[in-house]
Parts: sequence; C-alpha cells; structure tokens
Amino acid sequence: MREELKKNIEKFMPFLEDLRARLYRGVLLFVVFFMVGFLSAGVVLKKLLNFVHIDQVTIATSSPFQFIEVAMDVGFFVAIMVSAPYLIYSFYVFILPALTKKEKIKLLKSVPISILLFIVGFLYGFFILNYSLEMLASINIRLGIANFWNISQFLSQMFVTSALLGLVFEFPILLSILIKFGIITTQFLKKNRRIAYFLLFAMTALLPPTDGISLIAMSLPLVLLYEVTILLNNNKKNHVGIRN
Repeated sequence: MREELKKNIEKFMPFLEDLRARLYRGVLLFVVFFMVGFLSAGVVLKKLLNFVHIDQVTIATSSPFQFIEVAMDVGFFVAIMVSAPYLIYSFYVFILPALTKKEKIKLLKSVPISILLFIVGFLYGFFILNYSLEMLASINIRLGIANFWNISQFLSQMFVTSALLGLVFEFPILLSILIKFGIITTQFLKKNRRIAYFLLFAMTALLPPTDGISLIAMSLPLVLLYEVTILLNNNKKNHVGIRN
C-alpha cells in the first residue's frame, strides 16, 4: 500500500512541481502589480474620477488617512486584473496534457468566449450602475439633499460590483461544461427554469444598488444567457451519452 502510494506520488510529482512554480509566479506577479497600483494610486484615481464624473456629486474622504485605504484598493484591483488572466492561462496550460485533441480545441475556443463574457458583463454592469447613481443623485438634489459621497464606497460600488457581475456572466461556460460531462442536461435546465430565474435575481439583488429598476436591468441579460445556453447545448450529446 505504501509502495503504491509512493509510486503515485513520484508519478505526479513533476506535475505538482509545475503547478507550484506557476502558483509562485502568479503570487509574485500579484505582489509586484499591487505595489505598482499602490504607488500610482494618485494618478489612477484622478483618471477614474474624471471618467466616472457625475454632475452635482462631490466625492469626499471621511478621514485624513483614507487615501491609503483607497490606494490599497487600487493596488488590489490592478493586481487582480493583471494576475487573474495569468493564473487562468496557467490553469489551461496545466490541464492541456490530460486532454484529447478535440477537447484541447474546445478548451482553447472557450478562452476568448470566457474573456468576452467577462468584459460584456463588466461594461454592462458599469453602465447600469452609472445610470442608477446619476438618477439617485438627481433625486437627492430635488429633495434638497446634497450629494457628498465617500470615495471608498463609491469606487467599490462602481468597479467591484461591475467585476462581480462580469464573473456572474461566466455561468454559461460552467453550465456548458456540466452538460458536456453529463452532470446536468438541457431538460433539467428547462424543467427548473423558475428556480434558475429566482437564483439569478437573488444573486443580482446582492449587488448594489438595490433599486428595482437596476435589479431588473441587471438580471434580464442573465436570463437571456440562461436561455441561449440551453439553445446552444440542446442538440449536443453529453460525455456520458457518447461513451454509452
């Protein structure tokens, strides 16, 4: 038993060493670009605030040390945006040797689709949030309320929420993989439409802002993606079906 375990460990050791090296490079890349983002936070913030400028709104800090907190957030954002693609690429390269030629082609095709879905989700979320915040700012002015918004909360709502929505837009890739390996079927997805719609609306409701118009506007594309996923996978045989 011990000999067999030792042989298995020796067999997979080169792959584990390769994985460790890739993770180490990913962490190193994260640390380097965190420092770059942190040190250039002033320039980045100035450009961001000019880009997301909302009329009749004053972006303010609530303490003299808040800039350091915001600079760290900028550092994390820059580091994630740079290191995440590298880690995803490393994951693809790591699993490629275990795949067949057809699976490799399908996997490589899924990369640009995955990136495109994230970008579309991020930009769509950013557009909806910007519109919602402009609407809320104008309502406050009509009520005689001045708009002094905390810079940390403002940037967090705009960019973190947009990034999270971009990640949620990736769910068609996950569903397609589950269908391919026979874990779920398109019939299962059709049968559980109402539950899926509820879960999509619930996930979106966790993201700010919480007004009804934004909730509907951010949820409808997810429902559309759900239906498109069913349509594109409807005539595909799953992995189990092919073997049988």
